[in-house]
Amino acid sequence: MVRKFLYFIAFCIVLVIIAGFILTIWSKELTELAFTPKGDFVAQDPLTGNAYEDPAMWISRPGNSSSDPARWRPDSLPRTETPARSAVFFVHPTSYLARDAWNAPLDDETANSGAELFVRGLASPFNRSVEIWAPRYRQAAVGAFLASGENTTKAFDLAYNDLAQAFDYFVATTGKDVPIVLAGHSQGALHLKRILAEKVAGTPLADRVVAAYIAGWPVSMERDLPAMGLPACATDSQSGCVLSWQSYAEPADAELLFDAYERGPTLDGKPLTKADTLCTNPILGTVGGDAPASDNLGTLVPNGNFTGGEIVVGAVPARCSEDNLLLIGDPPEMGNAVLPGNNYHVYDIPLFWMNVRQDFARREAGWLKTHGGGAPGAPATAAAQ
Repeated sequence: MVRKFLYFIAFCIVLVIIAGFILTIWSKELTELAFTPKGDFVAQDPLTGNAYEDPAMWISRPGNSSSDPARWRPDSLPRTETPARSAVFFVHPTSYLARDAWNAPLDDETANSGAELFVRGLASPFNRSVEIWAPRYRQAAVGAFLASGENTTKAFDLAYNDLAQAFDYFVATTGKDVPIVLAGHSQGALHLKRILAEKVAGTPLADRVVAAYIAGWPVSMERDLPAMGLPACATDSQSGCVLSWQSYAEPADAELLFDAYERGPTLDGKPLTKADTLCTNPILGTVGGDAPASDNLGTLVPNGNFTGGEIVVGAVPARCSEDNLLLIGDPPEMGNAVLPGNNYHVYDIPLFWMNVRQDFARREAGWLKTHGGGAPGAPATAAAQ
């Protein structure tokens, strides 16, 4: 188990060190040359209609073996937690760094291994649920985020269409009365915004949403949220709402991020603005606010030589800046996977691992109270095993 956690940290380090190097040393043009896929996007057939009936299309799902990466738990975590009644749909971030295609092939071993490691580190705060579903999908290559135009649009569309199909299967399989949680990071969060807008907003499914954790990707308060059909989470026990944050240590230099806002349109097609971006404080569970490190219930911190990890209480504070960044004080010792400008993007969820876990529990309790479901406990219905 420790070795697998080591692999997760090592993978993050490789990805971020490469990205950080090129962003700080090379020009934008050379960066695009180094990572943008070769040639134009090549159209691919959609997945077969029953593709996600195959357990192999899921990194995590009910009935997986004990090696299911989403089931990883720190040694210090109590083994007698009350199981959640919600089903969780989790979308992993980018793990495809190659230039061979605009989207990762489903049989790419490197991308698949990286995706599994991301699920281990980023989906595990939600594993009170016995139903975590994390699909494989033809994710857009990392180079798609450095370019713009028709190739990028088609790469994102292909990835989204896979996930939309996976989400439909998830909804059909979990049953009509089960509360659901949507969670993802970076590219995964990008696609979840669209799933909310196209699959959830304005439908009966919206009433089943406990919360949507759109971590590591910007959400426009003015234009994205109305399209997504859910408000920002205003209190720590509110259900049916959205959380989103982007973590920076101080002093924070987010110029690269703000430049990217101009290339990253909102759901209505207009550019983002930093003044309009949602900043959830994951320690407080509210929009904005200032929380001391003493209120951080536990950060998942790798040890010095990356042979394991532990939960450290009170490691970092959190406050939302005027630019709607989540500031975490002086740079914490989390390892070498930090982007330029003190950007702790890779650690958006691990920095607040225990707070996210408790946030999920509170919002589920709030959902159950308003829906007459009583106290959290055993799952409301059995999923397909």
